[in-house]
Amino acid sequence: MAVTSSRRDVLHFGFGTAAALGVSALGPAGALGPVRALAQGAPASNAPVEDFFYREDWIGEPWRRPETAILIHGNAESSIVWYAWLPRMAQEFRVLRLDLPGLGRSRIPAGFEWSLPSLATYVAHVLDKAGADSAHIIGAKAGGSIAMQFAADYPARTRTLSVVHVAAVSNTGAADSPASFASQRSRLGSAASKEMTDYWEKMFATAPAIPAKGLLAAVAKSDPAKDGVLRRIKAPTLLMTADRGQAQSLEKARQYQTLIPNSRLVVVRSDGYHIAASNADECVTNVLAFIKDARRRA
Repeated sequence: MAVTSSRRDVLHFGFGTAAALGVSALGPAGALGPVRALAQGAPASNAPVEDFFYREDWIGEPWRRPETAILIHGNAESSIVWYAWLPRMAQEFRVLRLDLPGLGRSRIPAGFEWSLPSLATYVAHVLDKAGADSAHIIGAKAGGSIAMQFAADYPARTRTLSVVHVAAVSNTGAADSPASFASQRSRLGSAASKEMTDYWEKMFATAPAIPAKGLLAAVAKSDPAKDGVLRRIKAPTLLMTADRGQAQSLEKARQYQTLIPNSRLVVVRSDGYHIAASNADECVTNVLAFIKDARRRA
């Protein structure tokens, strides 16, 4: 069962759930208070792994039945990296934050093939496990490549698509390769604090090698512009990228946007590559506005 940190589910399942997760549902004087977000800390080294692990968050009114949004992280990361998105996203959507195969608390399925179609199918399995027929699909970097593949392969399950920085992979695979994992200053941009940079450097330095290399290979061997993936995307699509930073991302984002029907491009003023983290609030603002507009036009 997926780890759940939402206020709605603590109310639904009772305080025993909170106790089992090692969090407190009671504030001062025993009043019902916000539950400590499990996304704020890395999973314990002895935390059990499972098939298609995800975290679920919903902090809106408990009587509402929100639409689902699923967040797909990048290489060498896990679901915890979306912490800055939750305060606003989880007020509007039932947010699912998956762990990709071999990362975080998800195991690699037996016989798993490291390809974007297989990873898109993996996302579909997470939605199945969560009981969600469709969702707003949101991915960052390598997760954005998976999100585009999912939207192309599963159009009926894609309400909208948001790609927060097109994955940039050079001929040597430098952008998201293990060899570049220590260069978090260039990935996060000059505005990132030393504490933030140190945190990400540690995360990438301790990432498991097999899924990190497998995910890199899956992205590097694909070309959605030539493979016809982009033209098969039917959902309203938002592409976001930075105006400066790592090579070819802005160029690729513009190229992709011209090939995806019903799409738009937002360029963020940043010299970072991982704008989903370094410019989280701005990214959330754009995604929420985009989804609201897509609903209005539907």
